[in-house]
Amino acid sequence: MNQSQQGAPQAILTTRDTIAIIVGLVIGAGIFRFPPLVAGNSPDEAAFYLLWIAGGAISIVGALCYAELATAYPSAGGDYHFIQRAFGRTLSFLFGWARLAVITTGAIALLGYTFGDYASNLLRLGPNSTAIYAALAVLALTAVNLAGIRETKGTQNVLTGLLVLGVIAVIVTGLLLVAPAPAPPAPAAPKPWTAAPFALLFILFTYSGWNEAAYVSAELKERRSMVVALTVSLALVTVLYLAINYAYVRGLGFQGVAKSDTVASDLMKLHFGPAGANIISAIVCLAALTSINATIIAGARSNYALGRDWPLFGRLGRWDGRTDAPRNSLYVQGAFALVLVVAGAFTDQVKTMIEYTSPVFWFFFMMTGVGLFVLRARDPGTPRPFKVPLYPLTPVIFVLTCAYLLYSSLVYVKGGAWAGVAVLAVGFVLLLVGAGRGAPAAGRP
Repeated sequence: MNQSQQGAPQAILTTRDTIAIIVGLVIGAGIFRFPPLVAGNSPDEAAFYLLWIAGGAISIVGALCYAELATAYPSAGGDYHFIQRAFGRTLSFLFGWARLAVITTGAIALLGYTFGDYASNLLRLGPNSTAIYAALAVLALTAVNLAGIRETKGTQNVLTGLLVLGVIAVIVTGLLLVAPAPAPPAPAAPKPWTAAPFALLFILFTYSGWNEAAYVSAELKERRSMVVALTVSLALVTVLYLAINYAYVRGLGFQGVAKSDTVASDLMKLHFGPAGANIISAIVCLAALTSINATIIAGARSNYALGRDWPLFGRLGRWDGRTDAPRNSLYVQGAFALVLVVAGAFTDQVKTMIEYTSPVFWFFFMMTGVGLFVLRARDPGTPRPFKVPLYPLTPVIFVLTCAYLLYSSLVYVKGGAWAGVAVLAVGFVLLLVGAGRGAPAAGRP
């Protein structure tokens, strides 16, 4: 057996490394795109801020549930592993396939398009500039991950540090360099609270990504550092999100934020003029690259876990001991993401990828929360270095939130959602083929 087959994940990630990965996963282009949609669906300015705080609180509730699972069952398979232990191999196979073909690769393509859109503002590469930049980002960051976890975590730490500095730059511009927006001549009539759930949907999308940290749980030096990393990261992100939204409102006014299509660019232009558009384009590019790199890190590890369990995908279950990375998983994941980048180039890119991934993602996210109840009942003797507080209320809130977002995604998405469901259906066929291929490739992770 060669070295790539003998290797296994090594515990080399510190709490700081994990925080950098989580912050990079969460802070993406959403905070530069969705605040106008949130403001447009918020009853008033006070509710606008309260909804952002609620989004952070809901995310922390979910993170506490994941922290219990990740510390009790550390695995490179993350929630693939949790679902397997709770519900068996059939559902976990479908989830692993969904991550490989829909959830993770769709997210990488979506983030690639976001990077391409803003990079094209700086230097256009012809009529297919966005898709070209997206493909280049996937190739370059996959190559970084192939070099090994030490190079990958170093890249992630640098990108996340620069990203946070970029967000702070926008905050400083709004708070210190731009004069406060004049008050409207007459207060606008408050909107009804009936639109607030739609605002929360966009907010939770902006907070999404923290769950991917579960895929590096087997590489942490200390199990309980996952609890610290998740809570500190989401608390930091919540503070940054509140600050940047306050900066938007201070510079543009609440109604100005609601009416803006490019809120961050509009704010930066108030102080920097036309150069402000280039500044914000560079910041959004950085945000997208940071999230792509973090998503590649997490996605390759769930593919690795799938390969360990199923001979049909056995080559994915090889860990390169020299670079300490799942090389085959990275190659296959990169190929799937490139296919989606090319396919999306002929559609409404970002919208299509959101439709493609949302229903499948929220279904399995909900099932992970349900799995916490199942594993508490089934494995009462399993050591749990951390237990979610206020059980069972905390996981109930998490599951109900996921159910709401699953419902919303099914109601509001269209053609792209059916494409994602169709690809998931292919997983049933592969499951039938894989079921006849013998025992798991390398045992459960």
